[in-house]
Order: sequence, then C-alpha cells, then structure tokens
Amino acid sequence: MNPQQPKTTLPDVEDEVMCPICGTALNLSFSPQADRERAFIRREIAAGKTKEEIKQDLVAQYGTEVLAEPPKSGFDLTAWLVPGLAILIAAVAIAFGLRRWRRAGRAREAEAADAPAEKLDPSERERLDSDLARYDL
Repeated sequence: MNPQQPKTTLPDVEDEVMCPICGTALNLSFSPQADRERAFIRREIAAGKTKEEIKQDLVAQYGTEVLAEPPKSGFDLTAWLVPGLAILIAAVAIAFGLRRWRRAGRAREAEAADAPAEKLDPSERERLDSDLARYDL
C-alpha cells in the first residue's frame, strides 16, 4: 500500500458495491449475503488492500454485477452511452419538431391573412369594411 494513499475503510467500499443476492447497494442491504460480503471486505482491509484491489477481488468472486457502476469498457460501456445518446436524439427530435411546427404555423398565418382578400369580390369587401367601421370607436 502506498504510504501517501489513505487507508481504505468499509464505508468507502460499501458505497461502490452491491449485494449480489438482493441487488441493492451494500451499505443499504441487511441480508446474510451482505453480512458475508462486509466480512470479506473487512478481511481485505485488514490485509492492507486498496479499494480498487478489494473491488477487483469482489468482481473475481461474484462477477461484475457486484459493482454499483458498470465498468466503462467493453459491452458495459453501452450502459454509459445509451442514456446520453437517447437524450441527444430526443433533443434533436424535439428541436426538429418545434422548427417544423413553427414553420407550419407561420405558413397558416400567411395563408389566412391572404385568403380573405382573395376570396372577396370588391362589393363584399366594401360592405365588410363599412360594417367593421361601425364598430371602430
């Protein structure tokens, strides 16, 4: 163990590993398996191992499911990439949808503004203007 490195404690390791039986964080689990895992960690600490060495030993004994965070390599890298990519794709889709929606709204407004003038003949237009003038104050 490096003299500059602080001594590993049980809470340091408990936060980063899971109980393989119940699937909860070790610091929240009260199963007999969690107690055995804590005893294993205490023995490793007593042997002077670092947190990373203890986690590696736990992975060797229980598999990668024992880690609270999946490894950032290999197939487990997808656990880190997929949520970020999903958020990015959703943001792009929302931006694209909003842009199309705003364009469609502007087109409808322009069409509505032009439509009455095109459909009214001059006599109807004159009558409409006189009727509207009565309501102007």
